[in-house]
Amino acid sequence: MPDIEAGTPEILKVPKHLGIIPDGNRRWAKRRGLPVIEGHRQGYRNVRSIARHAMDMGVEYVSVFGFSTENWRRPPEEVTALMGLLEWIAKRETKSLDKEGIRVRFSGKEEGLQPSIVKALRSAEDRTAQNERGDLVMCINYSGQEEIVDALKSIMSDGVDPEEVNKSTIESHMYLPDLPDMDLLVRTSGEQRISDFMPWKAAHAEFASSPRLWPDFTTEDLVGCIAEYGQRDRRLGA
Repeated sequence: MPDIEAGTPEILKVPKHLGIIPDGNRRWAKRRGLPVIEGHRQGYRNVRSIARHAMDMGVEYVSVFGFSTENWRRPPEEVTALMGLLEWIAKRETKSLDKEGIRVRFSGKEEGLQPSIVKALRSAEDRTAQNERGDLVMCINYSGQEEIVDALKSIMSDGVDPEEVNKSTIESHMYLPDLPDMDLLVRTSGEQRISDFMPWKAAHAEFASSPRLWPDFTTEDLVGCIAEYGQRDRRLGA
């Protein structure tokens, strides 16, 4: 990563679609003797800050892994608190994001979520649908493998001839068909795996890993990741 302390690195190009796996919220809270939910609250605040900064740099889509289908296995009290935080964000934070021109979108399975949460998520989408500053895609109750399975089920339900199925057919049946391929995927807390996050869209994405826990990840860290991305030669198999 470029030395951002020596000055802002040169940005040669900016990813159109930035993916983020914001890892480390729980560890951040535990190291400070705080309840786990406080780490998640601070994590959301950082999502908002980083997304805004990314869009100011020219990023058009920011996709964030908010809650995976595997996260249901976490302690029940943590899951309950997370669902409450999610509903609060959808109901209360949408107003400020709307004022800033950010379009809010959600990707994932409605099954398993409380009806009030689904209603709040869809209301947030409707309210911000015409905004053009950038798309903030929150992946909630999401699994990349299940998204592909659901796309195939939808294709079969539509009665598409198997011989007619191609990449475009599958993409048109995914949760957000218009979402472009991911260019850069950033994961924090030093982990270096994609954990089933948008495997289809991230097929050719560049990967950047930060040692910082997500709540400590700064806009300067983001600039460093994007500067490094801009220096890479993306041959995409050529």
